[in-house]
Amino acid sequence: MIRALWTSATGMQAQQTNIDVIANNLANTNTAGFKRSRADFQDLLYQNMRAAGAATSQAGNQVPVGIQLGHGVRTVSVSKMFTQGDYVQTGNELDMAIEGKGFFQIQMPDGSTAYTRDGTFKLDNSGQIVTADGYVLDPGLTLPQNATNVAVGPDGTVAVKTPDQADLTQVGQIQLAQFINPAGLNAIGRNLYTESGASGAPVVGTAGEDGLGTVQQQYLELSNVNMVEEMVNMIASQRAYEINSKTVQTADDMLGKVASMKR
Repeated sequence: MIRALWTSATGMQAQQTNIDVIANNLANTNTAGFKRSRADFQDLLYQNMRAAGAATSQAGNQVPVGIQLGHGVRTVSVSKMFTQGDYVQTGNELDMAIEGKGFFQIQMPDGSTAYTRDGTFKLDNSGQIVTADGYVLDPGLTLPQNATNVAVGPDGTVAVKTPDQADLTQVGQIQLAQFINPAGLNAIGRNLYTESGASGAPVVGTAGEDGLGTVQQQYLELSNVNMVEEMVNMIASQRAYEINSKTVQTADDMLGKVASMKR
């Protein structure tokens, strides 16, 4: 009964973590480029009360099934699911979406590189393409102040038209990065990720080549959160939490009956 108390407590803790993950997914339903998370669990150590296959007599008879009592559950990981989100056409020349694999590269203030699927880019006061937080797109691209039209090709080529030019003039090219294990990236907020030992080193290349996706201008990739799926998962997690709490109450009642036997 004491074992049941601790086992049920681990179940309640695991479901609390699951609810926390689901809550964050639902909170970011409308966050461009957001990737939903999933909590993964595994069972804890088992206590072998009787080993399967143990001899039952000198004649060599064996126990066909043993007795193992588990000690609950734990959260083993919270994984980012990098499935493709839906696209929405915005009509904004600086909005970009990646169709396929890859990340935009962002230069951080400390000189390091971060990565994002969020293509809601802006222009700063010097004409550089930046994120909503002012972080510069890497490699840096600066547009002329008198640019009247901006065109981004599927391969990331950026060209502009000015009043004194009839044709588009290329001013740079957006390069994408991909990782062998994107689920291993560190999420640091602001729709940004950083490299980790688990993600592997970034492989930088031209959009549309070597397995990288293409850049789609005037589109945004929406969050890949499925609200119906998250609501179902939340209900299931809530019920599991309630059942585990009921097990705690049942074990407590049984302990209470044992304690009352002395009276």
